[in-house]
Amino acid sequence: MRTLEEVRATLEIAKLKEEDLQPTVRCLSFGENVSSADYCLMELDDTLCRHVEAGDTLVIRGDKDERAVLCSRNKTYDLKVANTSNLLLFVPRCNTADRLTSSQDRLHVQHAQIWGFCNSYWELRKQRPKLKKLKKLLMENPYEGPPLGGQVEVTENRYTMQDLLERIQASEEEIKDHLETIHACQIDGFWRVLDFDYEMKLLGHVTQLVDSESWSFNRVPLQTSLEELAPLEPKEMVEHCLGCYGKRFTENDKVFYVLHEDKVCLALALMLLQKAVKFNLKEFQEVWQQSVPEGMSTRLDQLKGVALVDRTSHPETISLLQVEDLPEDTLERFNYLFTLREKWTEEDITPYIQDLCGEKQTTGALLTKYARSSTQNGVKVFNSRRPVAT
Repeated sequence: MRTLEEVRATLEIAKLKEEDLQPTVRCLSFGENVSSADYCLMELDDTLCRHVEAGDTLVIRGDKDERAVLCSRNKTYDLKVANTSNLLLFVPRCNTADRLTSSQDRLHVQHAQIWGFCNSYWELRKQRPKLKKLKKLLMENPYEGPPLGGQVEVTENRYTMQDLLERIQASEEEIKDHLETIHACQIDGFWRVLDFDYEMKLLGHVTQLVDSESWSFNRVPLQTSLEELAPLEPKEMVEHCLGCYGKRFTENDKVFYVLHEDKVCLALALMLLQKAVKFNLKEFQEVWQQSVPEGMSTRLDQLKGVALVDRTSHPETISLLQVEDLPEDTLERFNYLFTLREKWTEEDITPYIQDLCGEKQTTGALLTKYARSSTQNGVKVFNSRRPVAT
């Protein structure tokens, strides 16, 4: 333990004036059994600091074969080790200069023990949540409707929200948003995604009812729909379907739904596209328009990110290509896309890379980094920067 005289002697040797310094001198010493493996530092930005100070939690998530991520209530961060040339010391109850009181006029010594040290820390970088695994888990046991007489429903591979939080590398809010996106619902306390054929069956019941009753798809009454379809499907499934493909509103204490034209048209297009590897584009458009409720209009821009049109073939064709089936990693995504098609126009490739953009990042920036541009027949196209194995 240094004395005040030893401190003054050190200042004199260093040619420092006592009046130029804070009156409090901190003398550090190592405690017993100090180890660099006892502690790990993590650098938080202002948002995460306020999050922790407010009493909220930060959670590290990931299976054993996955790279760990840190999640707040609504954001996901990549964890990366950052090394520093300066030794970082952990000193409990050691106030920084801005927190010291200036009540002491004369030089005085305080002693503090070092509890640990390290030369690296965890650096956080906000990243896209890894949500592809979510649908993959739920598709292990999709909901196919209430079991028919004598059938026993399979109870394996069903997941509660807590199960999903332990398995999915995303924040709770991001998981809930994605559950809504993939039309999942809670059944008996478990989150289930509907089997596609069953979901189309539900939607078919709803659209046929709208047609038969000559309702406007902008004003579908909930209660009447539930009563009319009750002999065919559970009421909660009918209401779930209306929620997936429409927007709820109340008028004179009665609940109605506005069916979303783009969502209904997209679903019926998916149903058609799954029946063939490739469709003649003109024939597909005719059949597609005939399959949607009266008053709705089909447009190819409704299929961005789910179907790909080939204008170079004769006749022109359309085929199923859903962005949710593509790799999550950016480089893997571009490599896969360039195995499907050597050259892409910006209009065609944008729907398949839009979800890869980080904050303040554009698809143009991604294309500049991962693709090479050229002009073909007066049209700007993009191809891979490196040879792609096919």
